[in-house]
Amino acid sequence: MLSVYNFIAGGLIVSGLTGYGAARTGFYQQIAGTPLIWVVMLTPLAAVFFLSFRIERMSFAAAQLTFWIYATLMGLSLSGIFLVYTDASIVRTFFIAAATFGAMSLYGYMTGRDLTRFGSFLFMGLIGIILASLVNVFVASVALQFAVSVIGVVLLVGLTAYDTQRIKDIYVESDENELGSKTALIGALKLYLDFINLFVMLVQLTGERRDWENHDCRIHA
Repeated sequence: MLSVYNFIAGGLIVSGLTGYGAARTGFYQQIAGTPLIWVVMLTPLAAVFFLSFRIERMSFAAAQLTFWIYATLMGLSLSGIFLVYTDASIVRTFFIAAATFGAMSLYGYMTGRDLTRFGSFLFMGLIGIILASLVNVFVASVALQFAVSVIGVVLLVGLTAYDTQRIKDIYVESDENELGSKTALIGALKLYLDFINLFVMLVQLTGERRDWENHDCRIHA
């Protein structure tokens, strides 16, 4: 499992640096008002599906490259967070998300309770949250956004524990063969997504907005 968390940590570093750099250099602002912003927002989703369905037929090197490209694109799509919220509140929320994620992942790894029965409920709930978030892009309801964020945090906390247990059950030591390395990579992708979305939901709830900005960041899957 150590290699799984190494991938997650590396992906978060790449995403964070990309997002911060794109916001501070003005690159994100330049594309925010153009059709390119939809490419930026939707490409990470396409990359997830590509990696999930093609990883068995890809070499580990190609799969790993796809993961790093995905982490970079995800960071670019989240650049708006650095424009909407203060740096201090982003850092604070990141550590809250990290502590919550770590605690639930540890629970999922250590518990003897079978969490499989909760998997379908959690996944369907997440799909509902994603759809509600997409609807809110057009209706811009503060109440709906608050409800989505609260429910989303609950669902993602559960998904973190569930995904960790599932990955533990199917995990093969990554240093034994290429199959084990791919298993670690796809497991890292799932938990990386859990963390990113948990962070986005929490920053929407607890983040302090900059005075000049009133823009919402949306959930990514």
